[in-house]
Formats: sequence, structure tokens, C-alpha cells
Amino acid sequence: MSLERARLGLLAALAATVPVSIFASQMLLALSLVVLLVRLLRRRTSLPRTPLDAPLLALVVWTLLAASFAAEPAVAHEESKKLLLFALFYLAVEGLSLAEDRERVLAAALLGGLALASFMLLQRYALGYDSLMRRPPGFLGHYMSASGVTMAILLLAVARLAIGPRARPRLIDLWLPAAVLVGVSAVALATAHGHGVPATRLFVAALAAAALSLALQRGARAQAAEAALPFAVVPVAAWALVVSQTRSAWIGVAAGLMALAALALLRAPRRLWAALAVGAALLLVSPGGIRSRLTVLDESSRDRYYMWQAGLDMVLERPVFGQGPGMVEVVYPRFRWPEAPNPLQPHLHNNVMQVAAERGLAGLVFFLWWVGVAFLAALREAQRAAASGRGPGWAAAGALAALSAVFVAGLFEYNLGDSEVLMLVLLLTAVPFAKTSDGAQA
Repeated sequence: MSLERARLGLLAALAATVPVSIFASQMLLALSLVVLLVRLLRRRTSLPRTPLDAPLLALVVWTLLAASFAAEPAVAHEESKKLLLFALFYLAVEGLSLAEDRERVLAAALLGGLALASFMLLQRYALGYDSLMRRPPGFLGHYMSASGVTMAILLLAVARLAIGPRARPRLIDLWLPAAVLVGVSAVALATAHGHGVPATRLFVAALAAAALSLALQRGARAQAAEAALPFAVVPVAAWALVVSQTRSAWIGVAAGLMALAALALLRAPRRLWAALAVGAALLLVSPGGIRSRLTVLDESSRDRYYMWQAGLDMVLERPVFGQGPGMVEVVYPRFRWPEAPNPLQPHLHNNVMQVAAERGLAGLVFFLWWVGVAFLAALREAQRAAASGRGPGWAAAGALAALSAVFVAGLFEYNLGDSEVLMLVLLLTAVPFAKTSDGAQA
């Protein structure tokens, strides 16, 4: 196998495993970086320069400085290891340069997202995750991580259906999502009988192998199966988000759909308007799980208000370098307002507040610089693709919708603190910066 084919296969396997296993996806990230390093040493490729280089470098350097000046530098530097995940952005920029490769990698992400969402539904209806205090986490460690990833995958699938190449899948083309659903059902059955861990590991390995194999195939059968994936992902992921009862994810999906609707003014795809109609119908029908969550007077909402007040106090105490990465949980009892319902908090449930409290006001500026450049790049490319009517432009539209959702949902959750969400964001952030072989953007 050539290094270029290994690069594509590993990147597709990585994209497929992000929604189901942080361990597997990070192992594949390490292997992908080794392949990239070998290719760089052999002068088979070069790292492209992007407008995100400066804000990323500034954010990394300031984070390390904030960790060094923290009250417990060892704890802060341990948390800072998550900065290594940003290498995925450059890996994806280099690996998504061909339109065909981009389609296969994003299809692999949809494959993993389908597995996550379907397992969430099985947990909800068959494994006892049926209350507000026990919500389905899917394959991930927490329901918030699962809902954040599912939110982004849903919007990517909607963009593929609404703006991508028109396709009418045949029943036989649905063999790939059917295989995923069978595998997930086997995991759920094994979990019910106390054998969930080995079954999950076997499933994750099979999913990674399937994504790698499909990415390297060139046949029409594989392409038809990939094109059929969004038709299965959209209904399954949408219902998984409903049963997750995660309000921030619902708000994020609304923001992402609004971004796609704005693009539809340039192209007006009927499928997008159909998706918006389905979303409106869900709100009108208002299942009990949704109706009961549409409030800001519950304990969770009040707790967020008071933890944000505590975050402001943290910033005021250390406005330059902040408390340090990973230190909010340590210092929160000292800053907690007496009216706050919960005495302990691992984070501040807001990306902006969390970054400011951890890394100071300068760190917040660098973070917003990175977010702004990434979002504007996705917006410009999505607008360009929509105006020209290019089918491949669905990838940029999907990236725009997903980023919109993550950043808006991040006003109520520290979703970028989840490695799974961050890795998916970095993969999608790379889409507008990936150059095709003729020099045009994705």
C-alpha cells in the first residue's frame, strides 16, 4: 500500500471512530501523523500555510504560559496535552485535498455518527437510559459528548442531502447503514448481558476497518453506499437528539439549520426546506421530552447562571493568565456563589467563559480569533459554492452548519472541552482550507 493510500485509509478510519471511541481515534491520529511525517521526510508532500496558523500558534503558546503560571502547574500542563489534537487540523487540510477523498472521509464520519446515534436510541428504549438523570451516552463517556457529536453529524448529513449531488438510493444501496445497525444491535445485546466492553471493542475495530476499506475502494457499489448514508443518518440522529433531552444541542441544530437556510436563499434546495419543515413539525407536535425541557427556570439553568458569575470572579482575580487549564474544577468551591445549587463543577458550561477563566483575557482573544477565522472561511467557501451551484460545495456547507451549531451550543456548554467534539470540529474546520489538485478550494 502506498503512503498516500495509507494516509487516506487512516484518515477515514479516524473520522469513523471519533463518534464511538476516543482511544481508537487518537491511536489512529498518532498513526496518521507518523505517515505524514514519513511523507514529509521523503518530500512527497508539504504542510500548507493557512490563515489559522497565527491564531492557533498564539492560542497554544498562551495556553502553555497560563499553565506555567497556574497555582498547580503540573495539573495545568497535564490538561494542556489536549493541544496535541490540533495536529488533526493540518493532517486533514493535507488529506482532504482531493474532492473524492473528501467525500470518502466525510462519509466515514457519517458512518460513525450513525453508529453513535443508533446506540443512543437502543440505550433509551432497551437499556434503561430513559430519564433526565440517566440520559443515553452512546459509545462515549457522557451524554453531553454524545449529543454534541450527534448534532454536528446530523447537520453534515442534512447538508449532504440538501446541497450535495442528487441521488436516489436503491434498497440494495442501504447495505452499509443496515450493517452498522446490525452491529450496534449486537453491542446492545451484549451490553444487556454484561459483555458490553469486549463487544464494543470488537465493533469499533470492525467499524474502523470498514471505513478504511471503503475509502480505498473505487467501485460504484461503494460510492452508492456512501451516498445512501445520509438518508439513514438524518432520521436516526434527529431522534437520538430528541431523546437525549439536551437543550444546548437542540439550540445548536437550530443555528446550523438557519445557516443552511441562509445558503438556500442562493440555491433553494427543496430537500433543505423539507428538513426545516420536519424540524418545525417536531416543535409543533412537542413530545413530552421536548416540552418539559423548554424552560429556563429549572435547577440546571439557575446553576449555569451562578457558575458564570463565579467565572467572572475568576477572571477578575487573574485577568492576564487566568486560573490555568484544568484548574476551574479545583478552584470552583472558592468562587462558588452561595445560591448555586451544586457545590462542585468540572467546568463553567460556556466555551467563552471557560477559556477566559482558564487562560485570561488574552487567551480569550486568541480563542475568538481562531473561531472567527475558521467560521468566516467556512462561510465564504459555502457561499461561493452555493452561488456557483457546485455539488461538492456541500462539504463546506456542512462544515459551516456544524461549526455554527458547535459555537452556538458552546454558549451553554463547554463542548470544546470534549475531545470527541473538538476532533470533529478540527476535521470540519479543515474543509474550507483544503486545496484541490487544480488549486481551487473545496
